[in-house]
Amino acid sequence: MTLPAATLDHVVINARDDMDRAADIYRRLGFTLTERGYHSLGSTNHLAMFGTDYLELIAVPKGATSGRLDLLDFSYGLNGLVFGSEDSAITYGALAKAGVPVEPPVEFTRPVKVDGAMRDARFRTVRMKAGVVPYGRVYYCHHFTRDLVWRDEWRHHANGTVAIARALIVEADPAAGAKLYADMFGTEMARDIEGGKTVVVGNSRFDIVTESRLKAEFGDAVPESDGRKAYMAGLTFRTTSVTKAARALQEGKIGGVTEKAGRLVVPAKQALNAVLEFIE
Repeated sequence: MTLPAATLDHVVINARDDMDRAADIYRRLGFTLTERGYHSLGSTNHLAMFGTDYLELIAVPKGATSGRLDLLDFSYGLNGLVFGSEDSAITYGALAKAGVPVEPPVEFTRPVKVDGAMRDARFRTVRMKAGVVPYGRVYYCHHFTRDLVWRDEWRHHANGTVAIARALIVEADPAAGAKLYADMFGTEMARDIEGGKTVVVGNSRFDIVTESRLKAEFGDAVPESDGRKAYMAGLTFRTTSVTKAARALQEGKIGGVTEKAGRLVVPAKQALNAVLEFIE
């Protein structure tokens, strides 16, 4: 049996029901955002597109009484890590056969304005069953209309970001947390690092570490845990220029930014409860 390849599709920042605030913050962080999108499932989003992956801001409309109300159950900040799938039916079948607890594929759409005309971007996702992931949402996304999502005019950012290099996850027992990914992709994809485990995800990686290890690396810049024992903590972005990123953050009036050893760190309180790092 061949397990799906581990490739990063996108990461998700949860804005709960305050998309206006989230969009303003991430624009001031130097990201170019797509126009606001409206999913057929009831959520809204903005995207920051990179070379082969992207950042998604997601929320439910204020006052909504139906749709993606589950987003209100999560804290602000990073709460979605999404793998790519070329065929969601095959992905689902392989994972189910391997004993990975996944739900059957779900299809949905989002209107996109391209060259003055409205078209439907179409997706199908394969999600983990409820309760499997204690720190957020982990799933696969199959794009049927990639040409409506990865468009060059959306890939240029004032902060120079070209890719997501790392996602940070806090788990009291990183080895136990890494087991899911070993089951999904094979044991060789999870490796030991200081204070935890890392999962190789194409050109990116997911670091699963203890809270003490996170604080040792990022100090006071770490997000509020809100009493959670496990949570998604932040992201590392690859930029064409740390100097360019620093200039964008300064122009956006982002406070508390630190620079050390060629990397920039934005404290979580300045980025909707997700610590952000920029490296070359």
